[in-house]
Amino acid sequence: MAATTDSLIEYPCDFPIKVMGLNVEGFISAISFVARQFDPSWQETSIETRESKGGKYLGLTLTVRMHNREQLDELYRTLSSHPMVKVVL
Repeated sequence: MAATTDSLIEYPCDFPIKVMGLNVEGFISAISFVARQFDPSWQETSIETRESKGGKYLGLTLTVRMHNREQLDELYRTLSSHPMVKVVL
């Protein structure tokens, strides 16, 4: 696969990712564990959280330092396949 040069993203960059799942104990720490696999300097204190109106779901916004498109794609794949995650944006 040839490298594309038409990306609108310049790497490295701080990239915000939204992750949604059930509002259960351990969700934030599980997603934090994944984030640190891709950005060891990432801090859990930087998470923005938002509960759904009924409180059943929790939305997280993580801003993670990405160094290339492949790393970003792999982070999306890893989060999307996590059993606690419903949606990744």
